Amino acid sequence: IQRQESEGEVVEDGDGDGDGEIEDFEEDTPAPTMEEDIEVDDKLELLKEHKEVKMTKVSSADEFKAQGDGKMEENKMNGCDVTKGKWVYDESYPLYTNGSCPFIDEGFNCGTNGRQDRDYMKWKWQPQNCDFPRFNAAKMLDLISGKRLVFVGDSINRNQWESMLCMLMLAVKDPKKVYETHGRRITKERGNYSFKFVDYKCTIEYYVSHFLVHESKARIRQKRRPTLRIDAIDHGSSKWKGADILVFNTAHWWSHFKTKAGLVPLSNCGSSSLVMINYYQEGNQVHPKLDASTAFRKALMTWAGWVDRHINPRKTRVFFRNLAPSHFRGGLWNAGGHCMEATWPLNDTSGMEYPEKNRIVEEVILQMKTPVTLLNVTGLSAYRIDGHPSIYGKKPGTRYSSNIQDCSHWCLPGVPDTWNEILFFHLQSKEKS
Repeated sequence: IQRQESEGEVVEDGDGDGDGEIEDFEEDTPAPTMEEDIEVDDKLELLKEHKEVKMTKVSSADEFKAQGDGKMEENKMNGCDVTKGKWVYDESYPLYTNGSCPFIDEGFNCGTNGRQDRDYMKWKWQPQNCDFPRFNAAKMLDLISGKRLVFVGDSINRNQWESMLCMLMLAVKDPKKVYETHGRRITKERGNYSFKFVDYKCTIEYYVSHFLVHESKARIRQKRRPTLRIDAIDHGSSKWKGADILVFNTAHWWSHFKTKAGLVPLSNCGSSSLVMINYYQEGNQVHPKLDASTAFRKALMTWAGWVDRHINPRKTRVFFRNLAPSHFRGGLWNAGGHCMEATWPLNDTSGMEYPEKNRIVEEVILQMKTPVTLLNVTGLSAYRIDGHPSIYGKKPGTRYSSNIQDCSHWCLPGVPDTWNEILFFHLQSKEKS
């Protein structure tokens, strides 16, 4: 990870095409088994002629259960649990196209990059026991009129932020009245953006923060080495203050290949587990050994403390989106893992375990005094193996230059649009109440 101090932004090592953030859905340490396996009510029915079929049931999923004492604001609003439902084929989707939205960066622009099939754009998430309102860009813009909607997190949050920009453009009459306040073009190399919607006096912002805590350096054995200050909030946090709606995430980089330079097996200690050596830092102490789950919990407690100290819940609504699963088959992201063949959602996800990181997020949120709404997208996204860029995360002519496929990020239009529909649902429900 390289930091450009002049811009205050993080640039990934390597080719900068986003492959660095790809990871397997499976955790480095086994996650607890789900209390209930997902039940599939309806088998996937292959559509012979899509033009003749308006909507086809795919599958239904039991909720990936959140643990807690009920203090956390869950995905239930007005009796509607958006985590339970099924994907249905809907010809009226997508809400926008690659051509109609100028904000999709190369890594997510699968259609422009040569992907020929279009079915992955046509799936709509339908909650089980309630009507899920279709995203209404005009109403969303009214909800955030005069406000700051801020996304903070890794490139999966950039995925969702770009989706939100595209969805909001549906209601904009004059595209020239939407612009980046610093004149920046969206690329993977930059991490701070603020788009102003002039007619609505609102901004839609994104700030890169892979871990939510501070990426630093410390002197170890006469050399300055990268560390992660799990006791200090990201130095960009001053930009998050004053937001009216905050959407946080972090997960993928916590088992990221680049942070494993100090990862070694404890076989010499009679253990087969992996730990970080000389990477996580608290104060002046650089831990010689600390597992990623412990560090992740400590970092989230640091984030939670910052939120409780600096966020006024009467002004700011706080969301935390949990882990969006990857779908690598046949190997890890850097060892031949692939998803290119997938053009339809899975019809069964019962073999996937509820991620340990999600449970840690839930436990930390329960200890906070600031209300935080959990955007639990893990279960519904687990079906969507078809929604990843795979080899189409690069422009034609360059996508085959690497054997690494992107089965971690998401094509746009695509699955992140549903995450934003859920966000819209929560904001609208809160407004009504």
